[in-house]
Amino acid sequence: MKDVKNIVIRFIRSVKFWQLLALTALSAIICIFALRANNEHMNTLRDDLYAADKNGGNVEAALENLENYVTSNMNTSLTSGPNSVYPPIQLTYSYDRSTASEAQSLQQQNSSLYTEAEDYCQAEVPEGYSGRYRVPCIEQFVTSHGLDQANLPTALYQFDFISPTWSPDLAGWTLISTIILAVLSIVSLVMKWVRRRSES
Repeated sequence: MKDVKNIVIRFIRSVKFWQLLALTALSAIICIFALRANNEHMNTLRDDLYAADKNGGNVEAALENLENYVTSNMNTSLTSGPNSVYPPIQLTYSYDRSTASEAQSLQQQNSSLYTEAEDYCQAEVPEGYSGRYRVPCIEQFVTSHGLDQANLPTALYQFDFISPTWSPDLAGWTLISTIILAVLSIVSLVMKWVRRRSES
């Protein structure tokens, strides 16, 4: 620990304060641009997801790409926030397609159910002109065996992802270097002040 302390002190003494300050500013600028690049790439991946959702593309792959990027890079959060009404990612077109597919499947099942009801009631109530007496039987069969369309949970098509506080990418490492350089700058300034006081 003493060795590390001595190395740091020697380094601070060998570098001028303005040099430390310049390195701190440079590191901070790189960090800001890296954080912005992270956010812009997240926006690109989100746009890809929306395009896949709208055009019936590979939504699962686009969603996985977005989730993996957001959860492993800083400044990419997609959260609802305290004042938001809706989650930030809503796959409206996928939801509509699933709902339409469910409705079509239900329509086919109900159509076959009417055929089944007619066959059943023809055997149960064979007499009657044009099946007049079979109508109540068919209605009762369909009512007791009928299928209702289940509402798909919208939560299955809504997402929010949280980015980490720190990530081992350019933004993360330059953030650490900015903090370290800022601390070294302050220590350098304090050391110079102490030296001047001791000399006076």
